Amino acid sequence: MAKAFVFPGQGAQFVGMGKDLYDNNPLAKDLFEKANEILGYRITDIMFEGTDEELKQTKVTQPAVFLHSVLTALFATPSDNPEENKPQMMAGHSLGEFSALVVSGALSFEDGLRLVYARAMAMQKACEMAPSTMAAIIGLADEKVEEICASINREGYVVIPANYNNPGQLVISGNIEAINEACAKLKEAGAKRALPLKVGGAFHSPLMQPAKDELQAAIEQTEFHEPMCPIYQNVDGRPHTQPEEIKQNLIAQLTSPVRWTQCVQSMIADGADDFTECGPGKALQGMIVKINREVNVHGV
Repeated sequence: MAKAFVFPGQGAQFVGMGKDLYDNNPLAKDLFEKANEILGYRITDIMFEGTDEELKQTKVTQPAVFLHSVLTALFATPSDNPEENKPQMMAGHSLGEFSALVVSGALSFEDGLRLVYARAMAMQKACEMAPSTMAAIIGLADEKVEEICASINREGYVVIPANYNNPGQLVISGNIEAINEACAKLKEAGAKRALPLKVGGAFHSPLMQPAKDELQAAIEQTEFHEPMCPIYQNVDGRPHTQPEEIKQNLIAQLTSPVRWTQCVQSMIADGADDFTECGPGKALQGMIVKINREVNVHGV
């Protein structure tokens, strides 16, 4: 059987994240300081002592979660028996895919951080162009959510499934009016809850096309390598090791749904029975348990 590392996305952040690593590990501290240089501001000050509001800005959140996740995987996972603790596969939820690519060696730390910052800035801009949001739909079959979204979705009025988190929990994404209409119809159809999320945009939907175009240019100029183990990517939930395929999937990810349920099911089908969440929070651990209760799930 096999070990898998998984990496969280935006929303997992908290003030104080990473401070213990910074204070107690000189190698981690060096990379935190390198990140401050690359970004051109002291992200560590916001991560360790900022306010929730400062940390919640997309342009801060994404590099902060990426940094915490990568450095946790590199320096906080058990190293008494490196071979035994080495993962045989990895996946990341949305932003977390970049963390997985750096930890697996497919991207350098510096390039990974630059791409995450470019992605965050491009997404922030796309959010400002169209008032849009997301909502979590609890307790309704994926097929029913897809059907109702399809009945509302039309040119200039977007609502689509965006995150397949686990069976019975699907996040939808789109224009504010379209999301409100979908939430009302989904509740009528039997959803236990339809909760608007506190996000400033319609991530993983066609409304992210301007951000995708911007990120594509940055990704195509970046050198990718073969990872040390397969990366199960969000766009199809399948394992990938070819740098060119990984790049194309990463570009497609911004306007495509995050197929997290499928990623986890594919990893389990390929032998994963031990999942370690590397990064802030426990969101992925909760999702994995709901996808399959038989596997071992823990954080660092």
